[in-house]
Amino acid sequence: MSIITISRGSYSRGKEVAERLSQALNYDCVSRDILIKASEQFDTPEIKLIRAIHDAPSILERFTYGKEKYVAYIRAALLKQVQKDKVVYHGIAGHYFLRGIPHVVKVRIIANMEDRIREEMKRENISAEDARNVLAKDDHERRRWGLYLYGIDTWDARLYDLVLHIDTLTVAAATDIILHALQCPCFQTTPESQRMLDDLVLAAQVEAALVERIPTVKVSAKDGTVLVYFRGPSGRKKKIESEIEETVRRLPEVKEVKISVEPIVTDYA
Repeated sequence: MSIITISRGSYSRGKEVAERLSQALNYDCVSRDILIKASEQFDTPEIKLIRAIHDAPSILERFTYGKEKYVAYIRAALLKQVQKDKVVYHGIAGHYFLRGIPHVVKVRIIANMEDRIREEMKRENISAEDARNVLAKDDHERRRWGLYLYGIDTWDARLYDLVLHIDTLTVAAATDIILHALQCPCFQTTPESQRMLDDLVLAAQVEAALVERIPTVKVSAKDGTVLVYFRGPSGRKKKIESEIEETVRRLPEVKEVKISVEPIVTDYA
């Protein structure tokens, strides 16, 4: 069993590949469903999640951490969904959130711009020039999003196990190639790789629980032990630590909480 993430630009036919894969494998096929789950779990309007995952942060948001909260919610919902294995996820960010997990096959689907323009024109009933502008803006925003949040360019082939160009290679052929790759032992779920994913899921759940209170919080987890790292005012260290402990202990998977604080000195002589 495995997990497959498919990254694709608009109208690159990645959705079709994902749907064919899920049917052939009898896997769940997930995309926008994640936003609905995140919206329900964290009581957040879906439109805010959509903007957070598609648009690059504004200058103001870079200083106020306006998107980090929503991205943390999406990440927590996505990881929880794929934790059970046998999932095909298509959409932005899957390859980011699942980095380092061996049984995740990370695929990038690309297509010729002219083919994408024709598809955009047909679906949206707009001119070729307008379609080109929409696609160029969308591609640019997604690249900026990845560079800002992770310092990674979504067009960098090193992020993926497979990069497939839909042109001479058809949707059906691309699907067959991915199905063949899935047979490799390196992409099979093992007890060790599942533990790695379980740790990642727990860390994401804890981070989502704390991010509104502490926007810069970073969390890691291993076998139920959670390490929470953040920067905070030295004078409020004990109070914040107590609040973190209380929040994190509510999650049943948490066995132990360790907190690391980098103090921000706010008092000057």
